[in-house]
Amino acid sequence: MTPLEAILIAVGLVVAGGIGFLYARGHLTGSTPTRTHQILLPFTGQTISRRALDAALRLAKAEDAVLMPAYLAVVPRYMPLDAAIPKQASKSMPLLEAIEQRAAAQGVPVDSRIERGRSYRHALLRLLEEEDFDRVVVPATALAHSGFSGDDLVWLLDETPAEVVILRPAQDDTRVVSGDRSNGRPAGRPLPARL
Repeated sequence: MTPLEAILIAVGLVVAGGIGFLYARGHLTGSTPTRTHQILLPFTGQTISRRALDAALRLAKAEDAVLMPAYLAVVPRYMPLDAAIPKQASKSMPLLEAIEQRAAAQGVPVDSRIERGRSYRHALLRLLEEEDFDRVVVPATALAHSGFSGDDLVWLLDETPAEVVILRPAQDDTRVVSGDRSNGRPAGRPLPARL
C-alpha cells in the first residue's frame, strides 16, 4: 500500500465516521433536537440573584421552555408536612410575582410553585419526584447559611437526572430581584409621593 492510498483510506474512514455520528444524532434523519420543556429555578429566600434569574429566562426563551420558579419552604418536624405556612407563603409570593412579571416582559411562560419539605434538600427532592425537568438552574450564594449548602449542591449534581446549571455571580455582583415594593431601592429610602 502506498502512502497516498493509506491517506485516502484514513480520510474515507474519518468522513464515514462523521456521517455515522451525524446520522446517529438525527441530523440527517430530519428529526429535531430534543426540546427543553421545563426549566426549574429553585430558591429559598426573599431575593434571588438577578444574574441567575436572567440566565434562566434567556435559556427558557431560547429553548421555548416553561420556567418553573419554585420557592422551597421548610416545615418544622413538629408540624405536619401539609400544614398551612402563611408566614412563608406571604414572604415568597411577592418574589414569585416579580419573577412572573420579568418573565412575561420577555414572553416566557411561567408555572410557579411552593414546595414543602423538612429541609431545602427534602423539598427539592419532592419537587424532582413530582415533576419532569430538562434543566435545573440553581442560584448559589457565597453567604454561609443562606440557601443551598455545598453538600446540597453536590447532592443535586449526583441525584438529578436533568442538566444542572449552578450559577454563583461574582462576589461584587450583589444585584438581586425581590418582591420588595421598593423596586430595588435600598432599604430605608422613601418611595416618591404619588399624585
